Amino acid sequence: MSRLAPIRLDQTLAVVIPSYKVLAHVLDVIGRIGPEVAMIFVVDDACPEGSGNHVEENCSDPRVRVIRHAQNKGVGGAVMTGYQAALAAGADVIVKLDGDGQMDPALIGRIARPVLEGRADYAKGNRFHSIWNVRKMPALRLWGNAALSFVTKLSSGYWSLFDPTNGYTAIHASALEMLEPANISERYFFETDMLINLGNARAVVADVPMEAVYGEEISNLSIRRESGQFLIKHLREMVKRIFYNYLLRDFSLASVQLLAGSAMLLFGVVFGMVHWYDSLASGHIASTGTVMVAVLPIILGFQLLLNFLAFDMANEPKHPLQPAPSLTELLSGTRRREATNVA
Repeated sequence: MSRLAPIRLDQTLAVVIPSYKVLAHVLDVIGRIGPEVAMIFVVDDACPEGSGNHVEENCSDPRVRVIRHAQNKGVGGAVMTGYQAALAAGADVIVKLDGDGQMDPALIGRIARPVLEGRADYAKGNRFHSIWNVRKMPALRLWGNAALSFVTKLSSGYWSLFDPTNGYTAIHASALEMLEPANISERYFFETDMLINLGNARAVVADVPMEAVYGEEISNLSIRRESGQFLIKHLREMVKRIFYNYLLRDFSLASVQLLAGSAMLLFGVVFGMVHWYDSLASGHIASTGTVMVAVLPIILGFQLLLNFLAFDMANEPKHPLQPAPSLTELLSGTRRREATNVA
């Protein structure tokens, strides 16, 4: 496993492992977590297999702390519990790692590196970076993730990100403290909801290429039951994000393009449909002027909305929320890398 050489040398790295029906894998996952991690929080989410007791009885790693839920809260609720415990323990960067063996613990350093180096407030894995990995992905997951990636771009504003449901993540404490836990879903919308809330906080998010492992684990997600709720939540969050960013928090040329483009497009469509219906009912062909009155607003409105979309794509957060490293830390990191190169 590669060693970390982060710029921020004084930061404490913690790992949160939500535990629900992962009894066969969780000990192996813990055993492969490297020494760069200072604390490991295993959250037993009312697991019917008693995974919390299993870890306490069979794991001697002093870094491990088991937290139990009296009632099942879902993966999001378990992770948020682990996050709060890690913050209370003084963690600076917290990695969320599933206990089912799909996420290689050897990648913890790679996932956390953009956050440790101060380049991002939140980092997440991206299983779509390599075409070879995409070819190995089950077809249902491939198409499902592709569709979710597109709607998440609309609802979160992170247009450069892909694979939004990837749960291999790292977050800086300063970004986590800006989020309101009550606003974040406790169920399977959790990963996407994190991106939406981070977007509202203007946090910088980085994609990290990774490879997923698909073994004998069984997913607890019912796609048929959750897909409709996912779509409704995304549409609601998209409307809220656009209203908040372009009408409430700020008003710019993009706001004018959005309002004017929407009004012109709506007028052109409604005007055209009304006269099209009248033409069918009366049998008379609409005049050229009538057609142009409908078509021109549609064309201009569509162009204005494209301009707004281009602005929104370029408006991703670029400045991390976390405190910048001090001069001493920068010099220490530089000297350490120079010493490593000489060695």
